[in-house]
Order: sequence, then structure tokens, then C-alpha cells
Amino acid sequence: MKTAVPCYYHLEVDLTPQRVRQVRRILAAHLRHWDLGVLVEPVSHCASVLLQAIETHATDKHTVVEMWWTGQHLITAVSDNERDLRHPHCGPEGYLAQIAALSDGWGNYPATNGKIIWFSHRARSADGALLTPAPPAPTLRAAASPIGHAEQRDELCPTLGKRPAASDPLPQAVPVG
Repeated sequence: MKTAVPCYYHLEVDLTPQRVRQVRRILAAHLRHWDLGVLVEPVSHCASVLLQAIETHATDKHTVVEMWWTGQHLITAVSDNERDLRHPHCGPEGYLAQIAALSDGWGNYPATNGKIIWFSHRARSADGALLTPAPPAPTLRAAASPIGHAEQRDELCPTLGKRPAASDPLPQAVPVG
């Protein structure tokens, strides 16, 4: 199975028809860079549908696009400065229906100065196998080697007030009375 590394991307843009196509290409390039080429078409389509709706109907064309790759899910969010959803786009032929059909989940919520519409995709590798997240990094205690590495002991012994020598014993826990 393929190991996945979490990633994040943030893009702020003032929309024009040309910018919508440009943002679509940028998102596709990031997905390919993250080895998520299998998600390029559905994510690019959903994002461009939202961006086209903003470009067509919003008075303020400034928008933010964010993508989070968690290791198993890709969440894409598009925010703008308009408070309400346009009713014609909420129907069975509207952009929200397209997003619902092409994604594993979607939603919207109000933001401070507008709204955010997000959608998610559970990623699979090109052969259809589920992607697995990278194993967590070891904790300090698990990563600490035997006495002798002063850099590691500095964090384990912050109350000594001096850099411990390799031969100094580690302080013992003192019970609180």
C-alpha cells in the first residue's frame, strides 16, 4: 500500500473567467505533486464549478481556496464574501448537486464575512487500494536513546540548570505530598 503524507495548500485570488481556469490548473498540479492524480478531475471540476458561480454572481470576486490532505481524505474549501447561496444553484441542476454527485461529502457554513463551501474525497491509489497514513513520529521518550546524548537529556532534565554530563544520573521523580 502507498503511504500518504499530510499536506495543505492555500490560495487567495480575485476571480475572472481566465483565473478560474488558472486556479483549476494550479489545483491539479498540487494534486499531482501530492501523488493524488486520481483525484484531479473530480476536485478540479467541483472547485471550478464553485469558482464559476462566484465569478458570475458575486459582487466581490475575492475568494480563498484551500486544500487539506489528511492522509486518507482530501478536503477542499472555497470561501467568498457573499452571505447567501443562490437558490437556482441549489436545485437538482445546480452546482451543489454537481458537488454532491462528485464528492464523498460536502457542506457549507457561514464565515465572518461570507460563506465557505467545502467538499471531501476519500482517496485511493490508482489501483483502487486505500491509501494509508504515514506512521506517527516516535515520542520523545521512545526516541530517546540511552544516556550519552546531551541534546536529548536537556529536554528530559530541564530543571538541572546546567547541561548534564553523560555520566550524570537522570533525576528521579519526587512524589507530591
